[in-house]
Amino acid sequence: MSRGGTVQADNPRRWLTLPVIMSAFFMYGFDAQVVNVALPSLRHDLHAGEAALELIVGGYVFVYATGLVTGGRLGDLIGYRKMFLGGMTAFTLASALCAVSQTPSQLVVSRLLQGFAAAAMVPQMLALVTVIFPPAERPRALSWYGVTAGLAGIFGQICGGLLLVADVAGLGWRNIFLVNVPVGAILVTLGRQLLPRTATDKRPRLDLVGVAGVSGSLGLALVPLIFGRSLGWPAWIWIFLVAAVPTLVLTVRWEHRISRTGGQPLLDVTLFRSRVFNIGMAMNAAFMLFFMSISFVLSLFVQDGLGLSPLRAGLCFVPLAVGAMVTSLVGRRLIASYGLWIMTLGAAVTTVSVLVVAAGLHVVGDGNAVPVLLVALTLMGLGNGLILPSLVGVPLSTVEPAQAGVASGMLSTFQQFASVTGLACVGTLFFATLGGGTDREAYAHAAEVSAWAAFGITFLMTLLIHVITRAVARATAQRPEPAPDKDAAVEA
Repeated sequence: MSRGGTVQADNPRRWLTLPVIMSAFFMYGFDAQVVNVALPSLRHDLHAGEAALELIVGGYVFVYATGLVTGGRLGDLIGYRKMFLGGMTAFTLASALCAVSQTPSQLVVSRLLQGFAAAAMVPQMLALVTVIFPPAERPRALSWYGVTAGLAGIFGQICGGLLLVADVAGLGWRNIFLVNVPVGAILVTLGRQLLPRTATDKRPRLDLVGVAGVSGSLGLALVPLIFGRSLGWPAWIWIFLVAAVPTLVLTVRWEHRISRTGGQPLLDVTLFRSRVFNIGMAMNAAFMLFFMSISFVLSLFVQDGLGLSPLRAGLCFVPLAVGAMVTSLVGRRLIASYGLWIMTLGAAVTTVSVLVVAAGLHVVGDGNAVPVLLVALTLMGLGNGLILPSLVGVPLSTVEPAQAGVASGMLSTFQQFASVTGLACVGTLFFATLGGGTDREAYAHAAEVSAWAAFGITFLMTLLIHVITRAVARATAQRPEPAPDKDAAVEA
């Protein structure tokens, strides 16, 4: 065991730990996707209403997003290994509870428990990478983040469809949750054997006021964004959104006060002194704002509009995942050879892919939409793969190991908040354009309009990434660090 949240950099088993570490993000992403293909079955078997279905999907994301910063901070205080294994164990048990649920209410509660467990284990993933791997090896390790994201998305879509079609033991939708149980048990066993112990020199003391403030401000913002559209945007939704701002301001002021008095704030405000950290967070927000919204719209279009089965719809997204996995693995080497402008190239390719969706649907409508989408999703995957590893690496490149947990939690929270915001904005545009239409043509038009909006977002994202990568290059070049660390930061 090491002190101060650091681990021996020459850990001989560090590469063996990487699949176990990345499994946390995979399991969260898998369960976020897989439940979508089972919604019709849940509606039929459990007699779940629209409100229950919204909570089954949105409640999971909500509690995950609101708990990330707290989960990351607890990792800093009591150890990343403990939090990772505890979160993985709780996630496995919650999955079993989901599988045996007999009523919509039971499934909602079990999904909320899943979200809390995911918030405990996912921040430890990036924190463990930061403390286990030396700076020169972190970009290579983080390149697997993009691969994991791609695998989680595609396995969630395809395996969900396969499990429903196979109907193993006549259990139907319950299999999508049961599959987590043996996998989780194996990962907990491997984690106990492989993950190094970490600790802090400080006496663990959680900032409960900070927890309440951060969770409250996020909750006030996320509840309207997740549920506002389905509820018809009532007045109280807007009151919640407005109230989130002063709540967050007061929380940040409290965190500054705790930091000045030598306490242990939930939000480590000193992280925002790093320009690289700040602009890295902005990059992540810009990317997630676009990606989740276009994925949501295209999923609705191919299933509800084109009438494809969940399995066939999942297969449409295979090029996206494969492209992202391929370029995620080679992107690190390209950045090392040619510099951070490769990120701008990736963003440009992604922007072109969204343009292909919008222009293609305008030309072909609902006729030959699938070939257009396959081409666009292939380009999108290739572009995203060049962006993803560095999106994570840039903000964490200047973080001290003792701050890795809270920094990872803050990064993940930014990503989730941007995702939900994109879903709310573009999703509202999609349904407003769709109106009462139910035919293929209406869905194609709604998808086209939404794609044009997403194109505007991706165009701005490309400009932002171009400006930011130049700033990161200047900042890392000016830092008085030894050559290996400097190279690693630039490579990230």
